[in-house]
Amino acid sequence: MPAETPDLRVRTWSPVCRAVALLLGPYAEVVLHDTATDRVLAIWNPMTTRAPGDPSLLGELDELDPSAPDVYGPYEKLLPDGRRLSSVSAVLRDEAGRASAVLCVNLDRGPLEQAAALLTNFAAPTAPRPEPLFERDWTERMNDVIGGHVRAQGRPLERFTREDRLAVLRELDEAGVFAVRRAVPAVATALRISRSTAYALLAELKHPAGPRKD
Repeated sequence: MPAETPDLRVRTWSPVCRAVALLLGPYAEVVLHDTATDRVLAIWNPMTTRAPGDPSLLGELDELDPSAPDVYGPYEKLLPDGRRLSSVSAVLRDEAGRASAVLCVNLDRGPLEQAAALLTNFAAPTAPRPEPLFERDWTERMNDVIGGHVRAQGRPLERFTREDRLAVLRELDEAGVFAVRRAVPAVATALRISRSTAYALLAELKHPAGPRKD
């Protein structure tokens, strides 16, 4: 659009339109429409060849009721090249409440849909793990057990209680992890506790204290 224009509406709303275009560009165009002539007043980040002075094709905007909603959308639009848009339109009124201009923001949904498809593919179910490759990998079993407890508890390792850690160590012991030399230090590091704490919990697990006698 021209850097300078005599139209008061464009001068008034240009900072708003430029701000939206800068924030969403290059994925959105911002268009200011003249309600009296049904033509484009100004356009930022144009997605098509239309320019100021071209028909807006918005319909009979002069029949908008002053009590009608001034913001419409988001609604879907389609460009001739097949791009899908999410659009919003805002009716701008003068001091008398008459519709003076319409501000439209058209967001290209293509990049968003591509990003969503990429994330969906990454989150797709994976093939079963080839167990023969991992049957002797005790670190994988350790990670599976500890990670499973983190997901089940819904809280980070730093917030695990003593009972939580005992449950993890019990499952690791049943999985044969502690039969491996130097497994305890690795488990302590994975659980984010000291080695002495890990050894103390293991001792308690193997020799639980009996009921107290008064």
